[in-house]
Amino acid sequence: MKSTVHISEAESQVMEVLWRGSPRTAEEVVTELSDQQAWQVATIKTLLNRLLKKGAVRAEKDGRRFLYSPLLTRDQWLVTETGSMVQRLFGGRIAPLVAHFGQHGKLSASDLDELKRLVDELSDGK
Repeated sequence: MKSTVHISEAESQVMEVLWRGSPRTAEEVVTELSDQQAWQVATIKTLLNRLLKKGAVRAEKDGRRFLYSPLLTRDQWLVTETGSMVQRLFGGRIAPLVAHFGQHGKLSASDLDELKRLVDELSDGK
């Protein structure tokens, strides 16, 4: 599985269902997403097929239905998505990203404490 597979926002919602528990049938994915989205069954099946073609999921035949499971892990997806965003918006640097959130009031006191702890841990590990 390539970790650089790009999945759309809609596809990521299908992946979230599969990451929470799999294998799942298309009907199970439809049922879980119906609470969140007003998508038609055909739309969800199309998204599953796109993910299948991209190599993000696999489908195993189970009688007359298919069971879908993720091949792309959530962690692989997060690494690709966050890396792409940081590269695109901040030239690949994390410090300007953190500064941006700090300047716009998006970091709570607990966020700052956690960041300090993480920096200390990373510094100790070098």
